[in-house]
Amino acid sequence: MARKGAGPKVGRRGFLKGVVAASAAGAASVLPSPVRGADAPPVPRAPSARRPSMKIAAAETGTPRELARVPGVPGSDFMVDVIKTLDIKYCPSNCASSYRALHESIINYGANRMPEFLSCMHEESGVGMAHGYFKVAGKPLMTLCHGTVGLQHAAMAVYNAWCDRVPVIVIGGNDLDAAHRPPGVPTFHSAQDINALVRDFTKWDDTPVSLQHFAQSFVRAYKIAMTPPYGPVAISLDAGLQQEPMKNHGGTRPYVPRYVPTAPPQGDSGAVKEAARLLAAARNPVIVADRAARTPEGVKQLVQLAELLQARVIDQGGRMNFPRTHYLSAPPTAVNDADVIIGLELSDFWATVNSYTDNAVNDGIGTNASRIKSGCKLISASR
Repeated sequence: MARKGAGPKVGRRGFLKGVVAASAAGAASVLPSPVRGADAPPVPRAPSARRPSMKIAAAETGTPRELARVPGVPGSDFMVDVIKTLDIKYCPSNCASSYRALHESIINYGANRMPEFLSCMHEESGVGMAHGYFKVAGKPLMTLCHGTVGLQHAAMAVYNAWCDRVPVIVIGGNDLDAAHRPPGVPTFHSAQDINALVRDFTKWDDTPVSLQHFAQSFVRAYKIAMTPPYGPVAISLDAGLQQEPMKNHGGTRPYVPRYVPTAPPQGDSGAVKEAARLLAAARNPVIVADRAARTPEGVKQLVQLAELLQARVIDQGGRMNFPRTHYLSAPPTAVNDADVIIGLELSDFWATVNSYTDNAVNDGIGTNASRIKSGCKLISASR
């Protein structure tokens, strides 16, 4: 038996190098070596692709020639005239072929002002920019999407705008006429009804079939989006309608309808008086606000109402409703002792006045209990 420590010592790194070298030597002794004469010509290798010709190289590296505009005035120019009447400042979009005519008219005919086209890397980013812009500026933007695939990319952002009650005007390019649309991508990315992709979370949608129809549809879309409760709207816009020259129908040119904003909805006068009577007579009124205040003036009026009633205010955070530093700002538990509670545009009034524990008891059903005392009056002011 060898004594411990006897023999040469090899480090771990050197040992591994030796193993690799031995393995390589063994493999070399097993595998046959190719035999080829010194003067043997090399085996020709077939090219994997055709050699680029001067024509192909010029097409791939040169500047593409500008396509000639259609004779006459394209319908997309008139569409820009319609859009400009509504003072839409920006159009954040991911460039695509299904609305190339409208894109070109915004840049050249409309001088890229009102709206200004902003190139985005993704449709969801375009809708997200419109969402954030409204939250800051209080004005809606429009965005363009490419057929079925672009609208699917935008769908999550459209849903976010729906949940947040934010107006966004979404226009989806689409090649409707199967007899004239180009093969390939324009055909694959078109559909009879692309608006169906987002219909469950938009306020309204339409598919114009004429320029006059587009004018009325776009102004109506803007009006519906900007009528509280706000929300996104969608228009499917045919590529052919954008590109074809304008035609007079019966000797009349299409015109731009005048936008008349809708008066904000208001409560029934009798119900408002009854709510005022209950709040004025209450000993411990509580105001719960979720999406009530949309402007600085709205915050100011809510503060005035709270101070007039000396009512505690619970701000659920859907909007900037009430200053948390105000002495009447209250935690959610303030509803426990209230005798009158008024909810201002609450997303879930039930959860405000009830507690629910999802503890999978009672055959998988959770338990719930009331948070308010018996006899408490509830007033809902919502749109």
